[in-house]
Amino acid sequence: MYKQQKTAVALAVLAALGAAFSAGAQQTNQNNKAEETEVIEVKGFRDSVIKAKDLKREAMVAQDSIVAEDIADFPDQNLADSLQRVPGIAITREGGEGRQISLRGLGPDFTRVQVNGMEALGTSSSPMDSRGAVGRSRAFDFNIFASELFNQIDVKKSYSADQDEGGIGGTVNLRTAKPFDYDGFQGAVGGQIGTNTNADETNPRLVGMVSNTWGKFGALASVAFSQKNSREMGYNTYRWRQVRATNGIASTVDPTLAAQAAAGTIWFARGNRYSVWNNDQERLGVTTSLQYRHSDDLKFGLDYMYGALENTLDEHHISTGGASSTALGRIEELRVLDNNGDKEAVFARFSNSTIQTENRADYNESVFNQVSLTADWQISDNLGAKFMFGTSTSDYDQPRVDKVNLIRTGGITTDFTKDRYYGVNTYDFDPAQLAGWAVKDLYFREDYIATDFDNIKADFRYDVSDTSNLDFGFNLKKFKNSGDNREDAGYVQSKATPLNNGVKTVTDAISSVYSVHPNMSWRQADVAALQAFYGISDLKLGTDKIIQTNSYTVEENTDAAYTQYSWESMIGGKVLRGNVGARYYKTDLTSIGVSQGKPVEITRDYSGVLPSLNLVYELEDDLLLRAGVSKNLTRPALSAISVSANVAQMTGSPGEVGKITVGNPDLEPFESVNFDLAIEQYYEGVGSLSAAVFKKDIENFIVTEVTTVKYSDTGLPASLLPNGATMDSLFDVTSPQNSDESTIKGAEIAFQRDLDFLPAPFDKLGIIANYTWVDGTALYRNVQGTGQTQEKSFPGLSKNSYNMTLYYEADNWGGRIAAANRSQYISVVEGGLRDEDERGFHKTTFVDFSAFYQLSENLKFTVEAINLTNEREEQYSDSNDRQYNTTTSGRTYSAGFSYKF
Repeated sequence: MYKQQKTAVALAVLAALGAAFSAGAQQTNQNNKAEETEVIEVKGFRDSVIKAKDLKREAMVAQDSIVAEDIADFPDQNLADSLQRVPGIAITREGGEGRQISLRGLGPDFTRVQVNGMEALGTSSSPMDSRGAVGRSRAFDFNIFASELFNQIDVKKSYSADQDEGGIGGTVNLRTAKPFDYDGFQGAVGGQIGTNTNADETNPRLVGMVSNTWGKFGALASVAFSQKNSREMGYNTYRWRQVRATNGIASTVDPTLAAQAAAGTIWFARGNRYSVWNNDQERLGVTTSLQYRHSDDLKFGLDYMYGALENTLDEHHISTGGASSTALGRIEELRVLDNNGDKEAVFARFSNSTIQTENRADYNESVFNQVSLTADWQISDNLGAKFMFGTSTSDYDQPRVDKVNLIRTGGITTDFTKDRYYGVNTYDFDPAQLAGWAVKDLYFREDYIATDFDNIKADFRYDVSDTSNLDFGFNLKKFKNSGDNREDAGYVQSKATPLNNGVKTVTDAISSVYSVHPNMSWRQADVAALQAFYGISDLKLGTDKIIQTNSYTVEENTDAAYTQYSWESMIGGKVLRGNVGARYYKTDLTSIGVSQGKPVEITRDYSGVLPSLNLVYELEDDLLLRAGVSKNLTRPALSAISVSANVAQMTGSPGEVGKITVGNPDLEPFESVNFDLAIEQYYEGVGSLSAAVFKKDIENFIVTEVTTVKYSDTGLPASLLPNGATMDSLFDVTSPQNSDESTIKGAEIAFQRDLDFLPAPFDKLGIIANYTWVDGTALYRNVQGTGQTQEKSFPGLSKNSYNMTLYYEADNWGGRIAAANRSQYISVVEGGLRDEDERGFHKTTFVDFSAFYQLSENLKFTVEAINLTNEREEQYSDSNDRQYNTTTSGRTYSAGFSYKF
């Protein structure tokens, strides 16, 4: 139903745009009967690069910008895909497209995002547990928005006092189009049809925009709608673990290896899964903008933005179960690899192992709404003011995670000898056959997260002289994030008949053969049919199923004020521009949740002053030296300052230590002193060459500390104990603490220019290239449960990254091919986790292509190809580089037309 509603909304808005175009066009024709028809200049990729270059040159802080190359025509699938072209930015991906960004080596939580100048938070999720699944963080999920809704993105990499505090990595401002951005009536519509080589379905994409001005008044509306079917598939583990072989070892196994397996000193893969993740995605975005220019001295704007991302997902796995989810039945054959002293089972044949298949159906939606009112008032010749009032909401609802598992015993052989990052499984039975399978369990989950931002801003500028001015202002901001998680399971065990010892025999009526994975077909349960059998179709979990320790609310009220002096002077006959200022902030924090089984509310406040100095010295007319020093902060992750304790379920492995995660509302924010230095050479047209170095000294770095205690010593109630645990069971209690200092340092180099010095026809070529090097480490506690500290790379930091675009643009046709590379990086170090000392991702290089042909002055044909090489994403476990998750998402091809009015 929701999908039909959203499609209807998109079509309705497109129809409204068409009607507005007709009315606007008629009005324009009536007003210009005696005049010649206006000729709209065709603008392309080269023009957008020049505009972005000019914005970078005029900025007082280190900044890069992306400008739409045409009306409603941004160059990528979503905003994250566009941002990956910016020096210093690397992205994470879901289903083949970008989701979150890291900026200058700092992860997604450290980048503050604004929409039309107002701070916002967009929340989606990953279908994969290995990528974090559903999380409560400050990271902005850019895949919520279609890129066509925006005509400019500014990435501010250094800080000045007039910016809102909160982004040590930087600030990304997303700007939607305004009616006075264009002359008079303008309109555009476009459509594409695409397909993906993994999914083999047709995916439509529609966009429309109309804008007009009538004297002092202007109005604009835009809509973007797309459907996308994606499929990621591959091989994965649940990490690796040293497990004792207790079910027998064949006499033919090497005695030394047999002894090591019996002692539990060999690392075995857990899970050993062939997996497929399917996603039927719909994205809808709508923007409207009204502007009123009462006079040159008084202007008003009203902007509204709506974004919705809907995911209907299903995933399918065949895996190993049993103790610690390893394949350990009886060991019939075994080969190991000595990996830096660790013995890893790279080839193993087992008999009498536990095998299971999983079929999971999910649905989630992310909905973003923002409305803002702005006023620009030139109060007197020397004094101007800008006001903004705005509110935004971002709601993530996952009302359905339904999972069913089948189970059986059998023999399995897993071989990592040919490819350490893609195991080959074979079985001594046909996994697709009906006999032998039984129902293991059914599982239900729901997640709900709501975020609200309210903003009031006032900025004033007083012109002290012709070459200097004083800026000052204040910002009142209210932020609230709340959510809960609901879970239920165990229906197989509770139903009386026709069960046999709590397990139901599988029939064709409740199961089918899944044959999509290229390496294997297997028997799986039908989610809907099995739920119907147990009488729990469309089960909705009530409030009694809320996991109280995962339910919490964080509220922040921040008052801030700043003053900043800017000037332009001559030194040594050269122009020096600069600003110096300071920002004061005070944050009142309220953390509400459940601690030790009781509702609790904790309040506190913190404050500080953030000074900044930025200088731009014009060594020559087109040669700039840029320098900056500033202090900024990033507030802790929402889960880190929650008051609740999360008690994780246990696998049932002998000797296993449980896990409890406890928040810490008393955490201080990260604070950073930042140093930036750059030299920038500008040429006519596209050309520029820049080099920058930067350093961030971070204090109050947050680390996780782990202590091992009996559950009875935690003070938590017995009702939270996981299955199989008692009050005497041991648990690792993990909590975040402010501790160490850390330093991030790096360098960027960027180059772009037309290759017009080449002979025709190669003189229409151009190149855009950038490279970023970043280095930084953090001190991690209790790594791999050893009680020791280790210094490792900063989370999300890729030491090397580069982007390169080669383009060709003639009068009526052109194309470009772009490559984005990101080196290996750590995603997390989970203190106390004995399976690994770190986990992360291997390097990737994604290659995209696009081309256009201008059929007429107004009609353009475009083609695109995304992920041309079908890059394999490899997630690793442990610094010894064991396989965790390997997937491909396929190549995406699309073609379409756009028409400008």
